Amino acid sequence: MTDTPAAPGYDAFVPVRWSDMDAFQHINHARMVTLLEEARIDWLLSEGAENSSLITSAFIADIHVKYRAQLTHSDSPLRITMWIAKHRAVDFTIGYEVRGARAGRTDPPAVTATTQMAVADVDARRLRRITAAEREYLTRWSRA
Repeated sequence: MTDTPAAPGYDAFVPVRWSDMDAFQHINHARMVTLLEEARIDWLLSEGAENSSLITSAFIADIHVKYRAQLTHSDSPLRITMWIAKHRAVDFTIGYEVRGARAGRTDPPAVTATTQMAVADVDARRLRRITAAEREYLTRWSRA
């Protein structure tokens, strides 16, 4: 199969630690959420400090994880493909596809997920609107 992306997406390659495994020898759910977070931070910081506001002011409002196949330590590093599924005035949703190291980008993902991120004025402790620069970044990674 081809490894050419069909739509915008950022690929982060995240190693699986032995401690990420549970008693059944597959990645534990709580650890999967942490691996998604590591990939998300890698992506949002990939272009330098200009997009760091999306990390320092955004918080998780909602998360959904769907398991389609097991992933184990031998599937490391995981290829976590991310894109912006939607964005609105004060929040955005990241889509994820998680594949093992030997899977191609077009192979069916073992895990799919979404994370809704809301942005806040940290000092005022309230939601804020996404800035024009942040919206441009989010639009560039959108799958429409």
